[in-house]
Amino acid sequence: MNTQKWARNGALGMLFAGVLTAGSYAQDVQNDKRDIREDRRDLREDRTDRNQDQRDINHDKRDLNQDRADRNQDQRDINHDRRDLNKDRVERNQDQRDVNHDKVQVARDDRKYGVNSAQAQAARQDLRGDREDRNQDQRDINHDRRDLNHDRVNRNQDQRDINHDKRDLHVDRKDRNHDQRDINHDKRDLRHDRRDLRHDRHGK
Repeated sequence: MNTQKWARNGALGMLFAGVLTAGSYAQDVQNDKRDIREDRRDLREDRTDRNQDQRDINHDKRDLNQDRADRNQDQRDINHDRRDLNKDRVERNQDQRDVNHDKVQVARDDRKYGVNSAQAQAARQDLRGDREDRNQDQRDINHDRRDLNHDRVNRNQDQRDINHDKRDLHVDRKDRNHDQRDINHDKRDLRHDRRDLRHDRHGK
């Protein structure tokens, strides 16, 4: 009687242990499958982030190239304005010398021929013409100065844009590299979870 009872209890114990083992195996398999699904989802999200970061990098590169082109064009404009300004100053200075010469000539002709003489009137006409030329050259100088200042403002803004784009590019590259590391990490997790799943199935 005791032997039968002992055998029955042993069989029940083995059956109970088997049920527990099967339940534990099923739970492990479910956990592994859930981990794999989560790893795949993380991997998709990180790839999406990485691809967006790459698009941001490409956009920043285009912005940077455009801002550099703008900055270089502004620098060419500045150089052109400087040449114009220097040329206008030379012309203005020559016109001022002409004005000074004509003043002396008018005074000389007034003394020599009289104020109302044809020579004095011709000298005054030359003086008026040279003053008009000098004044026009001064207006050109003022205009060139404004252009030069405007181009410098544009060039400086473009340089600030370049610096800003470089910072954006640096940040986006860091984000892209970080997302790539996350992708590599998720791939390792996925391989590990797949290994666990195979091991759990084989262990059954």
